[in-house]
Amino acid sequence: QVQLVESGGGLVQPGGSLRLSCVASVSIFSINAMGWYRQAPGKQRELVAAITSAGDTNYADSVKGRFTISTDNAKNTLYLQMNNLTPEDTAVYYCNATVARSSFKNTYWGRGTQVTVSS
Repeated sequence: QVQLVESGGGLVQPGGSLRLSCVASVSIFSINAMGWYRQAPGKQRELVAAITSAGDTNYADSVKGRFTISTDNAKNTLYLQMNNLTPEDTAVYYCNATVARSSFKNTYWGRGTQVTVSS
C-alpha cells in the first residue's frame, strides 16, 4: 500500500508560480511511475505531467514550457513546479503513483490539493 500526501496548493494571481509536493509513504525507488493529474469543476480528470523511475517525463500540451515535474528520492517526494499560471490551471491537483511487478499493477492516488488562479 502506498499513501500519497499532496501539499502546496493555494490561491495565486495569473502569471504567478506555485510548487506542489507529494510525499510517498514508501521509497520512490519502489514506484515505477508517478504523475500529477488535475480536475477542474465539471471536467474530467486529466494528466498534467508524469515521470518514470528512469526519469522520463511527459507533459500535457497545455502545460509544456510552464510546468516541471521532478522527484527527490531522498525525501520520497514528487514535485510539480508551476510557472506562468493562468485561470485555466485552476483545478484540484492529484498525485498518482503506479507500482507494477510481474504479478500485479496497482495505482494509488492522493486526496488532492486545490490550486486557484485568480486576480
